[in-house]
Amino acid sequence: MNDEEDFRLLFNGYVRPHLEYCVQVWSPYLQKNIECPEKVQRRATKLVKGLKHKPYSKRLALLHTSSLVKKRLRGDWSGISYNEGNG
Repeated sequence: MNDEEDFRLLFNGYVRPHLEYCVQVWSPYLQKNIECPEKVQRRATKLVKGLKHKPYSKRLALLHTSSLVKKRLRGDWSGISYNEGNG
C-alpha cells in the first residue's frame, strides 16, 4: 500500500461516515454548516504525503473522491428522482 491507498482506506472507513451521517436529513443550508465538514476533509487530504501543496480539487482527483458538497447534492438529487419515480 502507498500513502494514497492508506488514506483512502482510513478516511473512507473512519472519518467520512461521521461527516456524511444523515446529511440528507440534516441537509445543512447555512454556509458555515456546509463548510465545516468540508474543512475537515480539506485538511485531512493535506496529510497525504506529497499532496500538501496541491489544490484541493487536484487532491480529491488524486485520491479518487469528491467533495462532500458534491456528494450531498448527488444524494439529494438521487433521492428526489427516486421519490418522483415512485410517487
